Amino acid sequence: MKSYKTLIIALAIIMIMAGCKKYEQFPVDKVTINYVFDPKDSAGVKAQNFLYGIYADLKNGHNRVGGDYLDAASDDAISSAFGPTNEATVLSTGAYNSVTLPADENLWAYYYQGIRSANEFVNNIDVVPVLAKYNGYSIKYLWKNEARFLRAMFYFELVKRYGGVPLLGNKVFTLTDNAALPRNSFDECIKYITSECDAIKDTLLTTPLGNPNADSHRVTKGAALALKARVLLYAASPLFNGGNIDAANPLTGYSDAQVSRWAAAAAAAKAVMDLGTYSLVPNYKDIFLTQNNPEIIFFRQVGNGNPIETINGPVGFTGATGNGQTSPTQELANAFPMNNGLAITDPASGYDSNNPYANRDPRLTYTVLYNGAQWLNTNLQTFEGGQSKPNGSRQQTQTSYYMRKFMGNFENATSYSGHNGDWLVMRYADILLDYAEAQNEAAGPDASVYQALTAIRQRAGIQSGSGNLYGLKAGMTQAEMQTAIRNERRTELAFEESRYWDIRRWKIAETIMNQPRQGLSITPNGTAFLYNGINVLTTKFLSPTMYLYPIPYDEVLKNPNMKQNPGW
Repeated sequence: MKSYKTLIIALAIIMIMAGCKKYEQFPVDKVTINYVFDPKDSAGVKAQNFLYGIYADLKNGHNRVGGDYLDAASDDAISSAFGPTNEATVLSTGAYNSVTLPADENLWAYYYQGIRSANEFVNNIDVVPVLAKYNGYSIKYLWKNEARFLRAMFYFELVKRYGGVPLLGNKVFTLTDNAALPRNSFDECIKYITSECDAIKDTLLTTPLGNPNADSHRVTKGAALALKARVLLYAASPLFNGGNIDAANPLTGYSDAQVSRWAAAAAAAKAVMDLGTYSLVPNYKDIFLTQNNPEIIFFRQVGNGNPIETINGPVGFTGATGNGQTSPTQELANAFPMNNGLAITDPASGYDSNNPYANRDPRLTYTVLYNGAQWLNTNLQTFEGGQSKPNGSRQQTQTSYYMRKFMGNFENATSYSGHNGDWLVMRYADILLDYAEAQNEAAGPDASVYQALTAIRQRAGIQSGSGNLYGLKAGMTQAEMQTAIRNERRTELAFEESRYWDIRRWKIAETIMNQPRQGLSITPNGTAFLYNGINVLTTKFLSPTMYLYPIPYDEVLKNPNMKQNPGW
C-alpha cells in the first residue's frame, strides 16, 4: 500500500489556510503535520479542520456513480445515458474486471486514504491541549472517537464490496515500512468494526443535540449503534452467512450458517430503537427536505441547491431545466402496493391496468414521476411524443418514468429553487427495517416484526385496514414475511443505495439481474392511454464471483500477500 502522507499533509494545509490572509508567515512547503496538531493550539482549530476533512471523505450518494444513482445499476432504474462507458450500465451488465471496475465504485485506494487520515488524527490529537470540555472530559477525546467512527465506516464500505481487507489498526505507514499486508478474514473485519462502535458509543455526542445547527452532521452515539446494526445485518445475510461464494475461504464470508448472527443483528437494531431519541417523521417527503428532523441518524452534508432536479428532472420544460438522467424501471413501479397495502398482483387490491397509478401507495408519487403526474404546474407527458418524451436525440426517460425522490415540492411551481440536498447515510426507517428482517430470520414473524413494518406503512399513508395491519397478511409464515420485508425495503429506501447491495447480500442478484429491465411505451388512445411493456436494457450478472468486487489489479500486483477474490 503506497503512502499518502504527502497528500494528507497537503489536505491539512488547504483546510488550515482556507480562511487565512493571502500571505502566510510560513511557506507552504515548510508546513508539517506538527503544525496541524499544534501543542500550543488550545482551541484545536487546526486539528478540528483536519477532522472535518475526514468527514468530507464520506461519499455523497446523489448522482455518485458516473452521474447516476447507484440504483441505476440495480433492477430499480437504468441510466438514461446508457452506453458502453456509462458506469452504471457497466455495473449492471457485468462488463468489468479487476482493471476496468468503474472509477466511482473502485474505491479501495479512496477508503484507505480516508482510513489513513483517521489514523493520522487518532495518533496525533493527544498533543493538542484543547481546553473545551464535553461531559467532563476534553473535547479532543470526542473528536478522536468521531475519527474512529469514520474509520469504521470506511472499513465497512470496503468489506461490503470486497470481503475481508487488511486491518491497519492505528498504524500510519511510511515509505520505508513494509506495507505488503495480507487481508484479514471477513470475521476479523466484522469484529473489528463492531468493537470500535462499542468502544466509542458512550463518548460521542448524544441526541437531541444541544446545538443542532452546528453539530447535526457529526457522529453521535445513535450513529455508532446504527453502524453496528448495519454491519451485523450484512454479516448475517445469506451472501456471508452460509452462502459464502468460496465455502471454506475466510476472506469471503463464514464457512457455516448461524441463526445467532441474525439474533445479534436484531439486538443491535433494537439498541437504537431503545434509545427513544429517533422517530418517523409524519410526511415521507419531509425526511429529505427538512434538516435536523428526528428520523435522521447520520448524514453527509451537501447543502442547498437544485442539482437533483437539473440532473434528473423531466425534460421539456422552459425555465426549469431537467436532464432526465435517471429512468426508474417498471419493476420498481410495480413494487409499490395499492393504498390499501395489497400488492397490485392481488385480485383484491383494486388495481386497474388501464389506470395504473390510481389509488397507489403514496410513496409511489413521492418516488417516481409518471405519465399524468402533477409536476411544474402541469400534468406530465411521458407518452410517446409527449412534452417530456419527445424522442429524437434528446436525453430523456427510457422507461416513461423520471425520478421524483429527494426533489423539492415543485408540483405547482413553474421553476426550480434551492432546497436541502443532504445525503442521508442512516435514518430511523433503516433501523426498523433492519430489525424486522433480522428478527424475522432469527425468531420468525412475531408481533415486534409486524409492529416495525406497520409503523413504516402507516407513515407512508397506507390505509390501516383490517386489524390495523396496513395491508399485511395476518399470520404470515417466516418466508412470507421475508418477502414482505424485502419489498418494503425496496419501496421505502429506493435510490438510497440500498437495493444494489440488498440483492447481493440476499444472494438473489444472479436471478434478478439476468432478466431484461422493463419500462412502458405509452400511446394516446382517445381520452385514455395504452400502456405497453417494453424491454429497455439487458442486464447481466455473469457469475456468482460478481457478488464481491475484484481486488484492484495493481494492489495484487504490488503486494505478494494480497489474495484476489475468487474468479477474478
